[in-house]
Amino acid sequence: MHLKRFRSSNVRDALRAVREELGPNALVLSTSMVQARGWRGLMGAREVEITAATERELSDSRPQEPAGRQPGSADDIAAQLVATGMDRAMAEEVAASIPASNRRGATPARLREALATRLAILAAPADNFARAEVFIGPPGAGKTTTIAKIAAQARARGGQRVGLIAADGFRIGAVEQLQTYADILDAPFHVARTAEELDAALRSRYRLPVLVDTAGRSPSDEASRELFRVVRQARDIRTHLVMPAGTPASAARRIFDGYADARPSRLVLTKLDEAESLSPLASVLHDWQLPISYLGTGQRVPEDLNRATAEFLAASVLGESAPVSPALS
Repeated sequence: MHLKRFRSSNVRDALRAVREELGPNALVLSTSMVQARGWRGLMGAREVEITAATERELSDSRPQEPAGRQPGSADDIAAQLVATGMDRAMAEEVAASIPASNRRGATPARLREALATRLAILAAPADNFARAEVFIGPPGAGKTTTIAKIAAQARARGGQRVGLIAADGFRIGAVEQLQTYADILDAPFHVARTAEELDAALRSRYRLPVLVDTAGRSPSDEASRELFRVVRQARDIRTHLVMPAGTPASAARRIFDGYADARPSRLVLTKLDEAESLSPLASVLHDWQLPISYLGTGQRVPEDLNRATAEFLAASVLGESAPVSPALS
């Protein structure tokens, strides 16, 4: 008897998968709700798991190992990583970093550990707020929501208040959206509609740290270049480049190039819940060596935001769930 488990978001789709693979006479042995794989499971999502059986043995349609590649070899592990979308050169480096004695039967935990070691340099330290934390990035990256999450978590978990500055007079409703969050959090709020007004705001000595939301405009736009100049010249600030986790590698390189003039010192990856994994971005992130400060895993404010850790990054590259990252300070 051949047994196999099937997973889906609902019973109907799971049963369809059973019939398609095992045939109409397959016997359903059990149905249960289990933690979803990947980031959805990390955030508490559940899915249906059906265990089914058939009397006949199924032919093995999996691709055969290429000649000369032994199961458990560095090549085999590299192939597993490439299958997740990782660049081959980085996959081979990660595989080579695993001791030969640990390669055969390498578990996901060992792969995650090897990746965590490789990606540790990308996890930014959980520093205290700078005098001003500025968030830049392309349209729709999630800058405003990220700022709201940071401010709400700081207030809820540590009792710390921060100020909010809206430097996004370009997008309709952007100022009003941040104003609403400021009202809810009882946070000081200021609007800077031009580069000159932002410059003046950043020169002011606020009693509290401030989080600055900026417009999502093309980095080649004149207004963007003026904003980059202001941010680049300001003192005692930290600039975060915000980018969706599902950004293709080629587009990510263009974003890094386009926003280089702002000299970002941190990276925020948002919408992890909408990406299969971070694997396609792994080599780009490693090449740029821009420390990752926050990971956004959904739209809920303030829950869906975590500090980046090496373990969290490694799990996201593999598309697996990971321990919840430490709370924001």
